[in-house]
Parts: sequence; structure tokens; C-alpha cells
Amino acid sequence: MRNIRNIVSLLLLAVVLMGCRSVAITGRKQLNLVSDADVLSSSLTQYKSFMSSAKVSTEKVQSETVTRVGQRIAAATEKYLAENGMQADLQNYAWEFNLVKSDEINAFCMPGGKIVVYEGIMKLFDNDDELAVVLGHEVAHAVAKHSNERMSQQILQQYGAAALSIGLSGQSYAVQSVASQVYGIGSQVGVMLPFSRKHESEADYMGLVLMTMAGYNPDYAVTFWKKMAAKSGGSTNELMSTHPSDARRISDIQKSLPEIKSKYGGVQSQSQKKPREIKIH
Repeated sequence: MRNIRNIVSLLLLAVVLMGCRSVAITGRKQLNLVSDADVLSSSLTQYKSFMSSAKVSTEKVQSETVTRVGQRIAAATEKYLAENGMQADLQNYAWEFNLVKSDEINAFCMPGGKIVVYEGIMKLFDNDDELAVVLGHEVAHAVAKHSNERMSQQILQQYGAAALSIGLSGQSYAVQSVASQVYGIGSQVGVMLPFSRKHESEADYMGLVLMTMAGYNPDYAVTFWKKMAAKSGGSTNELMSTHPSDARRISDIQKSLPEIKSKYGGVQSQSQKKPREIKIH
């Protein structure tokens, strides 16, 4: 029995060691047992299913704003990847930014750069910079490949030591078997991908970096999340949520802003010099 446990432990260790990669920008090591091709295929199926039943917004100005800000952040993201030895990842992204009819205050991201924003959250934005906070966060989920990591964690949990062979040769089967759990459409937390608090915090940081590189003012992240906190009444229980508490999120953002602005600020955009007065809603 002890020998069996030792073998299993060694196999699991091999899976972890062979399936590790680093997240862009943060450098965090993450588990990766699934191929990008498999993840993109399964997520695209889920995305098309969602969009086929969703009602695309008829708010022309808002839709154009979402696309404009999103594409600007995507361009900055691709530039960063190309300049930092990650050109191979560029083929994985076909960016789409869609605004859909819903009063829900939400947005979500699918692998490959498929991002959906709900009309409800647009009411909280007073300028492009605040919208960039949300879109930067969602783009960050795609760049950090958080869905790949969640799938890998699910596979490891379900298959144990057998994940070694699955991860190397049976990825399509493994991905399909956990996709419905990872892409939790209609899940209790109301998001397409219920990421962990670690992923959410990482996406906050990376999103600030990406929006800053795109020329938006990251200081507006504090303004936006304070609005979100007021909207929720500060009732978020961090222990019972996949998201950080409002207070924790705002505190972490405030701590990271000086470093991000110093390292990634570069040439300030007009929005970084003074608040924009033109509302987008």
C-alpha cells in the first residue's frame, strides 16, 4: 500500500512539474495540463451558445465605446506579449467585445479574448478610464489563462495520478469532461467563469497594468470599485465568495498603483492628466 501511495505521489509530482508555466506580467507559476487548442475549442462552443441566446445591445454609442476601449487594451496587450518573448501566444487571441442587454452589473471573459459586458454595469461608468478598469480585468483573465488553470485543477482533482496520461495524450476528453463545470453558465455566483479569489486578485493587478499601458488612468480603479462597493452595500463576505471583499480589493489596488504607474505609465494620456467630463451613458 505504501509503495502504491509513493507511486501515486510521484506521478502527481510529475504532472505538476511537467505542467507548470509562468503567468505573463506577474510571473506566477501555474498548473497547465491542457493545450490551448483544446481550451479554445471548448470555450468557443460555450461562447457561441451563450451569444446565440443573448440579446445584443442596441445602444450604439455604448457598444462602440466598449469595442473602442477593449480594442485599445487588446492592442497594448499584444504589443507587450510580442516585446516580451510571447509572440506564440498571439495566435490564441481573436478579440471580441460585446455589449448585451441585461440589467445585471457584470462582465465576463472567455479564453481567446471573447469578452461580454452587460448593459447594467455601464450605468456605473462616467468615463472611458472606468470602463477600462473592467475590460482590463477581463482581458487579464484571458492573458493569464485562468480558465486553462481551472481546467487543469479540475482534471487533477478528478483523475488524480491518471491525469499524467490524460494531460499528455487525452486532453480533448479531459477538457470536455470538465468544461461544463468550469464554464458555469448560470452558476450561483452569476458569472461565466467563477474564478478563485487568487485569480481575481491577479486579474485586478494585471488589468491595471494593461489599462495603464493602453494609456488609461489606473487611479480610476479605486473610484470604480468604491462605486461597486456602494452598490453592493459592502455586504460581500470574502470567505463565501470567489471574489475578494470590496475593502480588500480596493486596499490591494491602492497599494499597487504607485509601482504600476512608475513602471508602466510611460507617456500620459489626456485622461491621466485630468478627469474626462464626457459621460458614456
